[in-house]
Amino acid sequence: MTVPSFFFKLLKTCGGCRFLRGFRVPAKEMAMFFNIFSLKNLLVLSLALNVSLVLRVLYEKDFEVNNGRSVDNQKDALTTTDSVLSEARATQRARPSMPSSSSTVDGDGGDTIINLDHGDPTMYERFWQQTGDKSTIVIPGWQSMSYFSDAGSLCWFLEPEFAKEIIRLHKTVGNAVTEDRYIVVGTGSTQLYQAVLYALSPQDAVEPRSVVSAAPYYSSYPLITDCLKSGLYKWAGDARSFNKEGPFIELVTSPNNPDGYVRQSVVNKSGGILVHDLAYYWPQYTPIASAANHDIMLFTVSKSTGHAGMRIGWALVKDVEVAKKMVKFVELNTIGVSKDSQLRAAKVLQVVIHSCQYPTSLGSLFDFAAHLMEERWKLLRAAVRQSGLFTLPEFSPGSCSFLNRSFAPQPAFAWLKCQEPMEDCEGFLRSNNIITRSGKHFGVSPQFVRISMLDRDENFHIFVERLSTIHLRQSVQVEETDGGVE
Repeated sequence: MTVPSFFFKLLKTCGGCRFLRGFRVPAKEMAMFFNIFSLKNLLVLSLALNVSLVLRVLYEKDFEVNNGRSVDNQKDALTTTDSVLSEARATQRARPSMPSSSSTVDGDGGDTIINLDHGDPTMYERFWQQTGDKSTIVIPGWQSMSYFSDAGSLCWFLEPEFAKEIIRLHKTVGNAVTEDRYIVVGTGSTQLYQAVLYALSPQDAVEPRSVVSAAPYYSSYPLITDCLKSGLYKWAGDARSFNKEGPFIELVTSPNNPDGYVRQSVVNKSGGILVHDLAYYWPQYTPIASAANHDIMLFTVSKSTGHAGMRIGWALVKDVEVAKKMVKFVELNTIGVSKDSQLRAAKVLQVVIHSCQYPTSLGSLFDFAAHLMEERWKLLRAAVRQSGLFTLPEFSPGSCSFLNRSFAPQPAFAWLKCQEPMEDCEGFLRSNNIITRSGKHFGVSPQFVRISMLDRDENFHIFVERLSTIHLRQSVQVEETDGGVE
């Protein structure tokens, strides 16, 4: 082996200046090597190789940054994408391949997964961003340390400031009677629903009290009712077909989740207690005809102001004993409700009321949301007409005492029905990367799906665009499938 070939092979094998480490070199060739290269030559060569190595590392890192993510991040992204896609395929039999020309069908190529399963009210972000610091609060470290908010009150963990703003809000909007009512605060209306069931079910009953609601009913009612397998109460299904003897609890959701209709009690028999879930009885969703005046009424911050993450709801309860039992449940369940969330909710309600009294260029919160919901429903109805594959409920206009105009309900959810012969509407929409909730969860046919109307503008616009062209996408898929069969 000649000296140059030996030398370069050695460098390549051992990595630059580290070539002597653990490498055996015959004595004769080693002597020939040092006759040609002095120690000074080796030091210069070593320095050059190490500088070259550093420059290469910097170049590769710069290349990775400029291309968006590192190899590790790419792996993470692929893992996340695989997880999302697996979930999206879970309820469909076989996913048809997307047409190669889909970019001409909708702007994003149909690749974006639009998840409208949950009623996450992120459309309200734009309003609250434009209010600036008006709803900002600062809570000192020493504040809200005690369990008690008002030890002498029936609901001892209810912040007095929050209770005051609840009453002011209902008086401003005119959607509920607050006189001669007890306010019970809860961690969202879900906890209040559980508290109501506990309060209305005798501890010494021979059998669990039946809980019913007219289908389509809120999909979480059966799950929440039976999740603890309580001996006090039990889900008994559709109120329209309920014929069991004995006392029962009927849940009346108005406007209804999922279909948006104004509801009344449907069980025509004695022995029932009514619970009115009025989470959507606000002027952005439906005309306010009069102040609701029921024995038990449930409300939530999430759907009135958009602050779902605050996890705050309240009940207006007429009977003092029922209110006491509800308070007892919350005490046993979570030893009260977060004071920090209540203080923040109080500040948010203050800003909402102020926007009603002194509207800005956006109008009040309810003006803003009502206008946005009206626009969205127009876009959705136009998309449904263009697709020719779906139908939507029709609503009659009503006069709203708060907005001083007449309009048709514009619910927080769209109750979409797939036309024949499609039987699994959720699966069909999943195949087009639109995630919804099947009608089977609401006690009706899987031809129906519930779709949230409360997502951010960008996602909603992608959704209506894709829905309007979904028939074109299906036609392209059929043509490609037929053309590929010899």
